[in-house]
Amino acid sequence: MDAFSEILSAVKLKGALFFNAAFSAPWGFAAPRSDFMAPDLLPGAEHLIIFHFLIEGSAVVQLEDGPPIGLSAGDIVIFPHGDPHRMGNGSPSQVLDGEGMLALIRCRNLGPMRAGGDGEVTHFVCGYMACDPQLCRPILAGLPPVLKVNIRSGASGQWLEDSIRRLVEEAGSHQPGSEAMLAKLSEALFVETLRQYVASLPAEETGWLAGARDPVVGKSLAILHSRVDHPWTIAELAKEVGMSRSALLERFGRYLSEPPMTYLTRWRLQLAARRLTSTPRSVAEIAGEVGYESEAAFSRAFKREFGSPPAKFRRERRTEPTGAPSGRSTSQAGQGV
Repeated sequence: MDAFSEILSAVKLKGALFFNAAFSAPWGFAAPRSDFMAPDLLPGAEHLIIFHFLIEGSAVVQLEDGPPIGLSAGDIVIFPHGDPHRMGNGSPSQVLDGEGMLALIRCRNLGPMRAGGDGEVTHFVCGYMACDPQLCRPILAGLPPVLKVNIRSGASGQWLEDSIRRLVEEAGSHQPGSEAMLAKLSEALFVETLRQYVASLPAEETGWLAGARDPVVGKSLAILHSRVDHPWTIAELAKEVGMSRSALLERFGRYLSEPPMTYLTRWRLQLAARRLTSTPRSVAEIAGEVGYESEAAFSRAFKREFGSPPAKFRRERRTEPTGAPSGRSTSQAGQGV
């Protein structure tokens, strides 16, 4: 049991690969914001995380206002917030733009696309991860606009790469079931990348991701997330993690800038907001599922967080075509949800 897994379990990631390229230098493409591609990749998705995985060769990736980042074989580069970016090798005479990318995406073909000049070949695959931006906020808010990890440093990463390479070849030849397998592997690849990124954080780092790595705070978060409906007190939580109340409060606050019970309240209400808009369960049922003994107490807390009582919140959100619960909440992931 760990906090990272508990969050990802609640979020229910959904991923897939959508592009398989073997480009020869010079080549380049400009990727638009992920929400521009979302209707073609996964209609109705609230948030898309785009990633590129280099299997062979080299490339450079760059945000619109950021420095160039060199990529080599085994690197995976992730854009957690869906920022537009450019990627390439050399100085091509023509750069594939957003509309050109969408045309390729609409083909729904993972057969290798070949383009560019007659220089070094770069083989890479592109994928996406869809998630609920509110429930995933603890993770997303702790991530930079772009992050790079080389997954060849560990046995699990090497196994993932070998499996993805084989299944990409199968998908290109239209073997039955290969794309479904690739979807699961792309989710595993994303999680493995985040695990390696968290492991590389400096010792002095704070925030949710660093807290999830800390033995005490991470255990506390995992316990709270795994038993969200339990009537927790700080005394009981401290006993569970084997610390005094004061020591736990200090350690938790150092990373997340708020007490454990405040964090738990925010997370309960985010879960409730999602269930109000995604299930037919009654307000009273949802209140009990997230740890409230009475519907009235739940309604008061919910209104403080989102600006509307639960029933009104549900009616308003169900009239919206897409979109995550917004309300008036301005809490950040490092400060709880």
